[in-house]
Amino acid sequence: MLDIVYENVTSAPSETIVDLYRAGGWWQEEPAWRAAIPQMIRGSLCFLLAREPGGRVVGMGRVISDGASDGYIQDVVVLPEFRGRGIGREIIRRLTDRCVAAGLTWIGLVAEPGTQKFYQALGYQPLTGFQPMLYQVRS
Repeated sequence: MLDIVYENVTSAPSETIVDLYRAGGWWQEEPAWRAAIPQMIRGSLCFLLAREPGGRVVGMGRVISDGASDGYIQDVVVLPEFRGRGIGREIIRRLTDRCVAAGLTWIGLVAEPGTQKFYQALGYQPLTGFQPMLYQVRS
């Protein structure tokens, strides 16, 4: 078992974060997106990195929140070669604990298809009767 170190950060190298977004299949190169990474990290209630003993970042997740009532866990990803080792589970557990410690009463996330059982094992349930929606900003 790896001795992964988990740390809440307020900054991280942008390229490290881009690599994780790429691993999740969520990155399309846009200068504005890359420029937004430092503010995304600072503006999150919690931005958690998982590092292997040598210091390489192998996973991340974050909570966006008003800090008073609601929290949304998002951008949870682990590099493919580190998946299946409990790192993602620990990221979710720590982010959830951070939300609970902050007194948040509504903690949600949008799960990718096929990941529902993973999140259910961590205490999350489908939000029956609701449909996730996304506004498409036109440039």
